[in-house]
Amino acid sequence: MEINDVWKAGDPYEYFMGRWSSLMAPKFLKWLNAGLGKNWLDVGCGTGALSESIEQHCKPMSLSCIDQSEGFIEQVKQRILITGQFRVGSVENLPFKNESFEVVVSGLALNFFQNLEKALSELKRVSRPNGVIAAYVWDYSDRMDFLRYFWDAAYQIDSKSKVFDEGLRFPICNSENLIKAFEKANLKNIESTKLDIETNFKNFDDYWNPFLGGQGPAPSYLASLDSEHKEALKSNLQERLKSESGGFVKLLARAIAIKGKFK
Repeated sequence: MEINDVWKAGDPYEYFMGRWSSLMAPKFLKWLNAGLGKNWLDVGCGTGALSESIEQHCKPMSLSCIDQSEGFIEQVKQRILITGQFRVGSVENLPFKNESFEVVVSGLALNFFQNLEKALSELKRVSRPNGVIAAYVWDYSDRMDFLRYFWDAAYQIDSKSKVFDEGLRFPICNSENLIKAFEKANLKNIESTKLDIETNFKNFDDYWNPFLGGQGPAPSYLASLDSEHKEALKSNLQERLKSESGGFVKLLARAIAIKGKFK
C-alpha cells in the first residue's frame, strides 16, 4: 500500500491535525519573537493555522502563503483578512523574487519536503539579508502522544505498520538533526527549543474518530485494514489509553522549533 502524505482536503485535516496546529502556532510565534510590522512568508502553510496566528499576533506588513494543495490555499484565503499573495506551488521552486521577506517560516511541514537541502536554499534566497528563517515540526518519535499510542498499538497487531510510523520515517523531526540541517544551510545564530501543548479529547470516540478521515499516514494505514484488524487496533488503544474521570483523554503534543538568520 502507498503511504499517503498528501493532505488535500481542509475539513478532514482540521479534524485530525488542524485543531492542534492552531494551538501550537501562537506558542511558536511567542518564542520566535520576530517583532511587528514585518514582511512574512509561510511555506507549506496547510490550512492556515500559522498564517492566521501571524496575522493575529504579529501585525505583519504583508503575509504571503504557499502550499502544494489548492484546496488548502483556498481555505487559507478564507482565514486571512489582510491582502496577501496566496500561491499553489513547491518549496523547491518558490515563485517569489530574491530577498522578498524579512521573516520566512514553515510550520509542521519540513518533514514533508522531498529535498530539504534545496528547500532551505530557497528559503534563504527569498529571505532578506539578516532575515529570520524558522520552522517547527512535531516530535513524532517521542512526545506526539496521540500518534505514539496509535503506532505502538498498531505494532501489536501488525509488524508491517512500522513503515508508516512518522517517528521512524522522518529523521528531521529530531532536535539534533534539525540543527544540523540549519547548520549545513549556513544559517547563523541558530536556536532551538521544544514547545508543548495539551491534546485533550472528550472521550475515546473523540480520540478515535479523527483517524477515520483517510488523510495522512495513520488514517491511511487504518483505512487499509480489514474490519477484524481495525477492531483489534481500536480495542488495543482503548486498553492503552488512560481516561480521567468523565472519560477525558489527556495527552501531550510536543513540537521542536528552530530559528536562524541569513546574513
